[in-house]
Amino acid sequence: MRRSAPTTTPPTTIPITPIVLADAAAVANRVAALLLADRLRPQRPLGLATGRTMAPVYACLAQQLGQLEPPQAARVRDSWCSFNLDEYVGLAPGDPASFAATMARQLVGPLGLAPAQVRLPDGQAADPDAEARRYGAAVAAAGGIGLQLLGLGLNGHVGFNEPPSDPAVACRCVTLSGHTRRQNAGGFGGDCDAVPEQAITLGLAEILSARRVLLVVTGAEKAAILRRALEEPPTADLPASWLQHHPALTVIADADAMG
Repeated sequence: MRRSAPTTTPPTTIPITPIVLADAAAVANRVAALLLADRLRPQRPLGLATGRTMAPVYACLAQQLGQLEPPQAARVRDSWCSFNLDEYVGLAPGDPASFAATMARQLVGPLGLAPAQVRLPDGQAADPDAEARRYGAAVAAAGGIGLQLLGLGLNGHVGFNEPPSDPAVACRCVTLSGHTRRQNAGGFGGDCDAVPEQAITLGLAEILSARRVLLVVTGAEKAAILRRALEEPPTADLPASWLQHHPALTVIADADAMG
């Protein structure tokens, strides 16, 4: 008797209604408030991102933390534990263009945190692939990510998960596309050739395993890719589109990013 091939049920695509605010400043304030609320009742580590979208978020976070009563502010600082999405391969933590240095400037110093509370991959590890495995294991050992903060790349990447990326890829060393290196050239004096060719990034597996995901998008240049990520069927060619499968995704965008 011939057996039928087993069938699998594809993940559910969940309709998404973005929260649309007037401008980037309003978005930064709202996102900072959500991060602060998460740290007042911490359960799992935060997942953090870097980039132009996140700089005003962290500035607002420092401002809002300073407005808390001292016992609450101390609770936030004492309980802080976060993992960044990624780091360039080959850059030392003291290199001003590294994400470690960026987080020191934008978060560790302004919030009064200990550097060990804000974890990133080691961009100078002798074996980047082994470092990626170590970093992914460290996230898992900490219980996984509670609230994952994400920006959106112009080619649809989240973290440094460049297209094509399927939803099962875990933390790994990746080669950055020319598109991404040009987009990030601002951190290297405008010279895209100075942007490292590789990075270590948490994979979509870790991102989609987070308890909650917060996608933050600002600016008219992101309008087309945001629309595609939210409306087109999920595909490896548009890594952010896999977020449609996450049951606790929140999208916060300004009016320009919503077109």
